[in-house]
Amino acid sequence: MNDFRLVRHACQEYSASLAEQQTAVAAILDKTSPNLLILTEHLPVYTMGRSGKPGEVLDPALAGTTIPVLETDRGGRVTYHGPGQMVAYVLLDLGPRAHEVRQHVWRLEECALRTLAALGVRADRDPAGPGVWVGWAKIGALGVRIRRGVTAHGLALNRDPDLRHFSGIIPCGFVDRPVTSLAALGVTVTREQLEALFIEAFAEVFSARWIT
Repeated sequence: MNDFRLVRHACQEYSASLAEQQTAVAAILDKTSPNLLILTEHLPVYTMGRSGKPGEVLDPALAGTTIPVLETDRGGRVTYHGPGQMVAYVLLDLGPRAHEVRQHVWRLEECALRTLAALGVRADRDPAGPGVWVGWAKIGALGVRIRRGVTAHGLALNRDPDLRHFSGIIPCGFVDRPVTSLAALGVTVTREQLEALFIEAFAEVFSARWIT
């Protein structure tokens, strides 16, 4: 079993979340904090991962509003975060399994797949890259970082975000594949309901034991 503390936030600035993760990773490395699962939403922001390219941020007017662009230390390329999107950050000491990056990504995808299946949505992985797909459209994006064996960042699952905001970028570098959401698929679910399903799946996949 892996001991985890569950942390929930209301909609927050991405920069605040990034600082929280950096502090938490340091505490986990110092053995002063347990592993964390952080569930949150963000105010609208485009984040540029370590593999992102400036050209993947398009004309902001295409999104219908001005959205800031922030560089981050996660893997992956450019993505969007905003209200209506469930973001799950996993801060986990992998210990002797620190080299199992692909297995960690697989587990994150599996949590999303099981959550969607509980809502009657058939989703799959794709060899084109990390993430969760419904047919040709992406519904869940992943990006992680591992520092000295401790993971950070995680996944974003689209519940009911404003999909127009993805028009301002080339999401995850895919120029010819759309982004979808549960709402676009006709599935109505509250944030609380979605998080509850995800927590259940997470406990199974990560062998998590919740502590206070």
